[in-house]
Amino acid sequence: MNIPSQTAGLYDNMRSAILSLELIPGERLTERSLETTYGASRTPIRAVLMRLETEGLVKRDGRGWIVSPIDLSEISALAEFREAIERAAIRGVILRASDSDIDSLFELLESFREAASEEDSLRAGGDFHLELAQLSGNRFFVDSIQGVMTRLARTRWLEVRTQEAREQAWLEHHEILEKIGERDVTAVELASTHIRETNERLLDHLAKERRRFRGSGLSIVDDSQILA
Repeated sequence: MNIPSQTAGLYDNMRSAILSLELIPGERLTERSLETTYGASRTPIRAVLMRLETEGLVKRDGRGWIVSPIDLSEISALAEFREAIERAAIRGVILRASDSDIDSLFELLESFREAASEEDSLRAGGDFHLELAQLSGNRFFVDSIQGVMTRLARTRWLEVRTQEAREQAWLEHHEILEKIGERDVTAVELASTHIRETNERLLDHLAKERRRFRGSGLSIVDDSQILA
């Protein structure tokens, strides 16, 4: 869903507030309160909310809105789906991508290492996986991975908030790409390990965040899910 250019800054600000947990999962939102907070009129506020709804970051709650609780079952399902898609995509890259294509991705990955902020790092990680999918030559892989990355944007943000986490992600991406450059199918297993371990780190982080916010009466995860 496209929004007018004049609302782009409003969208960026509201999305950032949700991703960083400034707006906490489960928090109720009203168009009037958002107008006051962001100094915007109701029409652009509503347009942004509708776009955020398509990304799974907010949802309607009667006549108002609510920041979507983090759904653990969805995270697990997306990780499983992503693993299946990326394994197939990497096989396609090994078979079809030229050496120059892979070299270009190495250069892009090297530039990602300098990502200074969480937002830059989040974008860099997503771009790496999308570029890999592009090199597979199958546009359906690209569409699928792009959809998964959008749905996981908030939780991926939480996972890359420390320099150590960003460096770990970069090293894992580099190792996968090295094996692809060697036309070594073990890249497929490395990708699986990367996705699973990223998911495990994320769930561990969410457990800590859940305990931190429990006293506020807000649930950062879906109440129907149990997080150990």
